[in-house]
Amino acid sequence: MTTTPVEIRGTPNQALWAATFGFFFGFAAVALFGPAANQFKTIMALSPAQVGLLVAVPALSGSLLRIPFSAWVDTTGGRRPFFVLLCLSVVGMVGLVVITNTVDAGTWTADFYPVLLVLGVLSGCGIATFSVGISQVSYWFPQTRQGWALGTYAGGGNLAPGVFSFLLPIVLAAWGLGGAYVAWLALLLIGTGLYYQTGQNAPYFQLSAAGVPNLQARTEARAVGQELLPAGSARRTLTISAGNWKTWALVAVYFTTFGGFIGLTAWFPTYWHELHGVGLFAAGSLTALYSITTSVSRIAGGSFSDRIGGENAALVSLLTLLAGSLVMVLAGGLALAVAGLLLMAVGMGVANAAVFKLVPQEIPEAVGGAAGWVGGIGAFGGFAIPPVMAMFVHGEDLAGYARGFVVFVVLALICLLLAQLLKRVSARVVAKRLVTQP
Repeated sequence: MTTTPVEIRGTPNQALWAATFGFFFGFAAVALFGPAANQFKTIMALSPAQVGLLVAVPALSGSLLRIPFSAWVDTTGGRRPFFVLLCLSVVGMVGLVVITNTVDAGTWTADFYPVLLVLGVLSGCGIATFSVGISQVSYWFPQTRQGWALGTYAGGGNLAPGVFSFLLPIVLAAWGLGGAYVAWLALLLIGTGLYYQTGQNAPYFQLSAAGVPNLQARTEARAVGQELLPAGSARRTLTISAGNWKTWALVAVYFTTFGGFIGLTAWFPTYWHELHGVGLFAAGSLTALYSITTSVSRIAGGSFSDRIGGENAALVSLLTLLAGSLVMVLAGGLALAVAGLLLMAVGMGVANAAVFKLVPQEIPEAVGGAAGWVGGIGAFGGFAIPPVMAMFVHGEDLAGYARGFVVFVVLALICLLLAQLLKRVSARVVAKRLVTQP
């Protein structure tokens, strides 16, 4: 039976840049939530617990929604779930623009709080695009270029927090919170429009959407260079990936390196100000240095992983993270602490790239599901790690801010063991294939 030829739209590089810009601008709705929460605290007389929940909600939804939406990629491709998440984020941002620009602050009461929580959940959808983009890009690229492609995507998108950190004080000073929200909404709309115009599904999903039978679609997709093919339904891909122990090993590493990255962006301003006595602007600048260094290292780490293998890149980067964590524990002065910051940033950035080089390699039959588990649960480390570090700080004993980095020493050691185990298992699989080949 013949079918009408289907013209494949887009290219791997086009899909990569579309996802990168979409993810970058998806951060826009979250960037202003912290400053807004402080204003809401004053006007609405919110308790510390209420403020903490309000600040955490966007990041929480942005982490947990990665799991189902990434699995959705395996059924329809990434274009639809990515665009839906961006649109939900736009809805949240529009709500916040309306509140900050039209509602008289004197009339705000506690009744507004549930509305703000809902808008926070919606705003967080923009950063949930991360795992969707990982899966979408993975399906476009061959295994030999996965590291570069995914490192470029994630590193480029993760530049957003650092860039927005520099721009935000300028915009807030010039236009106020309401004006800043209008500007950030414009950025989000630009990113959403760019993605809609340029983002395309990998060939297999385009063929399936055009009605080509499954087996034929797989054959034709392979013929045009698509190596990875989906397992099936979202439930199936989540189940398959959850049943593979390698998924959870990668979750643990990503929990440490990306979750740790998110956690430290919140921890570092207080650390620099309290322990080293630097001003708030300098503390923010050092935090931005850490954020941007991690993101740039993630871009370079992708190509590094392609050259030496994901397992080796993970081992080297985790050793670097371990060294930086030890320096942070022992640092007595500002210069040494900055050196430790840079070591940790490089180690985390390269490790993040190595993890997603390994996802399609180790769980090729369920990339979307695995990327969802790794991206979603891994990012949850951003909430879990800072409270544990805070347990080392007691009253006026400021040295506890340094001792808190023992958490990363322990996590880095555990992850080194897991990375070594992945390397050994992978080597055995390769050796077995060589022996069984005729």
